[in-house]
Amino acid sequence: MSVTLQRLDSTNFANYREGLSVLLLDAINDGASIGFLADPDEREAAEYFAQVHAAMTDGSLLLWVAHEQSRVLGSVQLSLCQKPNGLNRAEIQKLLVLSTARRRGIARLLMQTVEQEAVTRKRGLLYLDTEAGSDAERLYRHLGYQCIGGLPDYACGPDGTYRANAIYYKTLARPSP
Repeated sequence: MSVTLQRLDSTNFANYREGLSVLLLDAINDGASIGFLADPDEREAAEYFAQVHAAMTDGSLLLWVAHEQSRVLGSVQLSLCQKPNGLNRAEIQKLLVLSTARRRGIARLLMQTVEQEAVTRKRGLLYLDTEAGSDAERLYRHLGYQCIGGLPDYACGPDGTYRANAIYYKTLARPSP
């Protein structure tokens, strides 16, 4: 079977909400430091995705899913800066791939799609943060992202320990005045 990428909007988001919740909980249970502590429940996931849906509705957030048929295998978000002086930038958030679907190129495909959309929207500067030392760091470096440093004890992981982050950026296009 082949993986299909789809950008979600307010009309089709509900079709993928359950799969997105499964993906989120899988990432957390696998130890990903993505803003949640250990053992989140369905209610927490539902609250989080209600916030995501609101941001999608107001146009400040774009969300893609990678799926086979209707099974969500991965997702990524692009948060578009809304400040007048930051219309050239966007933040990549929550690049997630189901633990059983990794090493198939899904994360790379999601990132390439996000980058193409960013260029279309004249968002030539992308940035993100990830856990220092994580597998994600290798992916971002391979895709041409530059590490500009990190902060110690930046976020508490699901296991309750504070971990350093690493901050990355990639310039896709220079802004024009």
